[in-house]
Parts: sequence; structure tokens; C-alpha cells
Amino acid sequence: MAKAEIYDEKSIQVLEGLEAVRMRPGMYIGSTSRKGLNHLIYEIVDNAVDEHLAGCCDHIDVCLEKDGSCTVTDNGRGIPVGMHEKGVPAERLVYTTLHAGGKFDNTVYKTSGGLHGVGSSVVNALSEYLDVKVKRDGAIHHDRYVRGKPDIELVGGLLPIMGRTKETGTTVNFLPDPEIFEVTRFSATEVKSRLHETAYLNPGLTICFTDRREDPEETVTYHEPDGIRGYVKEMNKACEAVTDVIYFEGSDENIKVEAALQYVNEFHENVLGYCNNIFNADGGTHLTGFKTAFTQVMNVYARELGILKEKDQNFTGSDIRNGMTAVISVKHPAPRFEGQTKTKLDNPDAARVVAKVVSEEAPHFFDRNLDMLKAVLSCAERSAKIRKTEERTKTNLLTKQKYSFDSNGKLANCISRDAKKCEIFIVEGDSAGGSAKTARDRNYQAILPIRGKILNVEKASIDKVLANAEIKTMINAFGCGFSEGYGNNFDIAKLRYDKIIIMADADVDGAHIGTLLLTLFYRYMPDLIREGHIYIAMPPLYKVVPSKGQGEYLYDDKALEKYRKNHPDQKFTLQRYKGLGEMDPDQLWETTLNPATRMLRRIEIGDPRLSSDVTGVLMGTDVPPRREFIYKHAREAELDV
Repeated sequence: MAKAEIYDEKSIQVLEGLEAVRMRPGMYIGSTSRKGLNHLIYEIVDNAVDEHLAGCCDHIDVCLEKDGSCTVTDNGRGIPVGMHEKGVPAERLVYTTLHAGGKFDNTVYKTSGGLHGVGSSVVNALSEYLDVKVKRDGAIHHDRYVRGKPDIELVGGLLPIMGRTKETGTTVNFLPDPEIFEVTRFSATEVKSRLHETAYLNPGLTICFTDRREDPEETVTYHEPDGIRGYVKEMNKACEAVTDVIYFEGSDENIKVEAALQYVNEFHENVLGYCNNIFNADGGTHLTGFKTAFTQVMNVYARELGILKEKDQNFTGSDIRNGMTAVISVKHPAPRFEGQTKTKLDNPDAARVVAKVVSEEAPHFFDRNLDMLKAVLSCAERSAKIRKTEERTKTNLLTKQKYSFDSNGKLANCISRDAKKCEIFIVEGDSAGGSAKTARDRNYQAILPIRGKILNVEKASIDKVLANAEIKTMINAFGCGFSEGYGNNFDIAKLRYDKIIIMADADVDGAHIGTLLLTLFYRYMPDLIREGHIYIAMPPLYKVVPSKGQGEYLYDDKALEKYRKNHPDQKFTLQRYKGLGEMDPDQLWETTLNPATRMLRRIEIGDPRLSSDVTGVLMGTDVPPRREFIYKHAREAELDV
């Protein structure tokens, strides 16, 4: 056993100010990819929305500037600029100190999305520069920061004044730091989707978006007086509606609850949860309360109307929610989230209050709208019948192949049965599959070769999906079943591998295979993505072998360009890998399989509405929208040249 490094008092490191944010940005914004980049905008916008929730702001402007920066302006009260008891202006405290702000005083903000008080300071820490103008007390106060540190001298201990005005509000202009982020170009599509979503959640708010990077520049205004009812309608605009939008609201224990839902003929479940305008991608207690109470209410009605007989089992929650699109929005004075990015609400009182509101208000609505009640129960009844039929047939469909070392060489399983340690590689073709089987660590790495491109599930019916040999093999190997339109047969607890890794060639065909697999996982096993189990292996494109010294693997064309720039006078041989099958087992292990040296890209679901729409456009049957999308986003594509 190797001797450990000396661990004493000198080993304890204290990071001052915002250094911790710059060292571990993922802890605060999720990642340093484009998703994390866009999150900077959302943090500043959320602060402005909190002013709206306090009744002090009704207009927000968001502008993507030509120089790559972003400007967010609101007409709220303006950040306080007076001297704080800490000896610095309050505004400077907000932008340079974690957990500083007015969100901790319930007399200032009754509800707030930025509860943790780190949003502004984190954006400042991760920006090359951040410029602030505060309109307050008849003056325009100015401050500026460079990589989180103040860059303007105070005047008499206070911020300099650059003009006079009767208006109030705050303007923040910031440029993401290229030292931190993998990409520094904001995604207009994703930002617009988030802003539109915010407008739906705040009917009295107007948000203007401008993209000055475009020629001509793009300007869009979002104002949605119908609130979440309009949001649900918009999500279902391409579907055949079975009911009108069902809406009810209520409050208790200082928690306000809004719910809007609608049923469509395409049997799927799309229930979105928001707390204080923040989308909770992983759900939480508010969704648990809604689902439990709504299921109970519907089952009571089903028995009262004779749809369920005494001997019949209750409808499952999935039966009742199939066909449902719903938005559940709560305003909570003291929400608790799992993580700074607020993906899951954790307040038990939210479940209790939401359940109470649903139990009281849903019957009031359905007692006055019996036709819609019968339509909802008809959807549940049909779903339950099909679910029961499929449960009898799925066993035959899915158990023809065994979870083991297959005699035909399909699945080369690992020895370990500890799911937390195991991982499975989905490999394109027998050639790469053979190399991978030889190169792997058979103790915990399983290899599943697939033959070419699997079925596009976006265009196929469920019976064709289940009949596909490659898909059946994957379902059997994973062990957790799958989700589909008429019931949910998926159980994440039964997953046999902690990591499911797509390992395809670094070319167009490989990208297509990866896209087809991701479509399958997104539509039929979305929890695999939500729980962080889906990865894409990043095999190198090149190997550089200099005339002197050791060779080096390069993973993309940018890396090759950088290598040439850093070694202008060096002679080297360049090997281009066209496929994984060209690597010998040692190379494959070193570059793609070895956890100590490989690169993996974990797949995440961002904006749920945008993700579903983009999947439908790119993988669906309608060609013109796909062509339009490709033309519009061509500059964002990563080309294999």
C-alpha cells in the first residue's frame, strides 16, 4: 500500500471570497457546459422575478449582446446601495458574498426563488466582468467587477453616481468567463423557452427578449395573462384534446397552490412542478402530494359512478395520469431544495398542503363539470385495460432472452452483481464489440453489441418497439423494464448497472446511432436519464506520435488545432481513428474503457417542454419543421471534418 501524503494543519485550505465558486462551479450551477452557461442568465432573471413576486416589478428585459455578454434589466426597487453594517455598500455585499441578500428576511420577500442567496455572487464569480447599474433614490449608482473582484473605487465609501433619474430598477451586464466555461455562446432557443415559461408562471409580468447577435436582431415579448392555463394549452397545441383545461387553486399554511391540467388523446404523462417560479426537474413533495390526492379523488369517483366494481382493484396513478399534461405551481415562504440548482423540492408541508387543496378543489370542479370527469375516467379505464392486457403479454415478449452470457455472443455480462459498481457499454457492431470484450474489466464491465441503427421509436408504435430484437435485448439487460403510454412498467430500483454507456464511432453514423438510443431512453426510460445513469463515451479522433517522445490522444479537431499551435516546429505522425474497431484492445482500454483515463459525457434533460419538442421535430415524421430547425441551428453543430 502506497504511503499517504502528509496530512496536518497545513493541509487545511481556506478559500476566500468567491474562490470556492471558481474552483467548483458545478456545485453552484450544475455544470460548465452550455446548460450551466445559460443558468447564469436564469439566476439574474430569477432575482428580478422575485421583485415581481414582491409586487415591485412588472417588466424585465433580457438582451444577448453582440460581444457575447448578457444584459438583464428590471424596473424593481433597485438593489440597496447604502452602507451595510459590514462596512461596505449593500450592493457590493450582494455580489461578493455567498448567502447575502434580502431573501432571508420574510418581511422583504414573502416568497423567493433565490432562497440560498448565492445567485448574484455566483454569476459575478464566474464572469470575466460584471457591470451593475442601480436606479434608486433619484440616482444611477454604478459598480463593476472583474472575475468577482471589485474594479471601481468607492467614493466616500459608497458607489459612484453616474447620473440622476426618477426611475427605479437594476441593470446587470455580464460576460461569462472563458476560463470557466466549455462554451461561451448562450443558446437563444433555451433562454427564450425559459423566459416564456416564466411569463406563464407570472401572468402580470412582461418579459422582453432581444438577440443582438442575429442580423437582423430578434426581439420577442412574452406576456401570458392566462397563466399556467395558457402554459398547458401551449404544451398540448399539437395534440387532440380530450378535455378543456382544468384549473383550481387554494392556499393553506401560507403556501399558495395552483394546478392546471388537460387530457389529450396521446397517452403519455407530462406533469411539471414549480416552486416559487423555479422548475423542479426531479419533482419533489408538491408533485407527490398532487399525484397521491388526485389518484384518490378519481378512484372515489370511479366507484361512485360504477366504473370500478367492488371486486375491482383501484386504478393506478399511472392509469389516471396517462394522457395528462399538468403544471403544479406552489408559492412557498421557506422552500427547501436539493442542491443549488433547485431540481427537487423537499418540504413535507408542501405535500400536505397540495394534497389538501387537490382533495378539496378537484371535487368542486368535477361536481360542476361531469362531462370532463367522465372523460378523465374513460381515459383511466382504457389505460387500465390495455395495461392489464400488456402485462400478460410482456412477459412472453421480454423473457425470451436471458440475463446472462448469451450463447449468440450478444451480451457479455460482468461477473459482479453489485449494481453500484457495474456498467454496461452499448457498442456499435461486432468488430468494436469484440475489441471491447477483450479490453474490458470483466469484473464490472458488461458489453452489449448492437447491429447498426436501432428502430426510431419516435415513429414506431409500441408493439413494433417491443418486437425489435435490439431493444428487447437492452430492456432485458438493464432489468428495470420500461415506461410507455398505457401504464408504467419501469422500476429504477431493479437497474443492474449504475452506468449505461453509449460507445459509438466518432462519425456521422455513430452520432446517428447515439441519437436513436437516446430517443429510446428519453421516450421509454426517461428516469435513466433523470437519475444520471446514461453516458456517452468519448473515444479520441486522433493519435499524435511525435518523432521524439510519447504519443498523445486528441479527442476532437479543436484539440488537434491546439496541439499544432503549441508544437509549431515538431514533426509528428497523425493517426485518424475512423472507428472503434480500428483500435487494438490496449488502446481501447486506455482511451475509452479505463475509468482512470477515459472521458464520459453524462446526458441530462434540461427544459422538459423544449426537450420534448426538439425530440419530436428531429426524430418525428414531419420533414419541414426538421429542415427549418437544422437551418436555424446549423452554426451550433459540431462538424466532423
